[in-house]
Amino acid sequence: TSYFVTDYDPTIEDSYTKQCVIDDRAARLDILDTAGQEEFGAMREQYMRTGEGFLLVFSVTDRGSFEEIYKFQRQILRVKDRDEFPMILIGNKADLDHQRQVTQEEGQQLARQLKVTYMEASAKIRMNVDQAFHELVRVIRKFQEQECPPSPEPTRKEKDKKGCHCVIF
Repeated sequence: TSYFVTDYDPTIEDSYTKQCVIDDRAARLDILDTAGQEEFGAMREQYMRTGEGFLLVFSVTDRGSFEEIYKFQRQILRVKDRDEFPMILIGNKADLDHQRQVTQEEGQQLARQLKVTYMEASAKIRMNVDQAFHELVRVIRKFQEQECPPSPEPTRKEKDKKGCHCVIF
């Protein structure tokens, strides 16, 4: 069940696993929410090493969180030793328009600079939450197919094993 917690207390990390069907294909999402905790930098690099895709989440009501995104993206690319990797930029708390410190245009501009998709979301009103994860799975699948084109039709068992390890910063 999906529900919104009004009194969110960010911890070192929260992890969730969710089974879903995206574009008629089963997907298992292993989601790790690091809550952007700065003091756990060594752990963050470990998450970066194992993640298959990343939601770079900032709050549109907090310019500081927005300004950290570029650093996270660069760190992911450095740890992965890649020029690109599956990521989506998410401006969260989009329902709080009157408290907004980051405009939608600024989010789109940063996404263009980082060469990633930009979406705005609100956990409170369930706007674009599932869509963000589904879009990330699509980006991961496209990236994996470019890296390693599919061989002849895999068995049903092999198909069911595939999962996506998503990390939220």
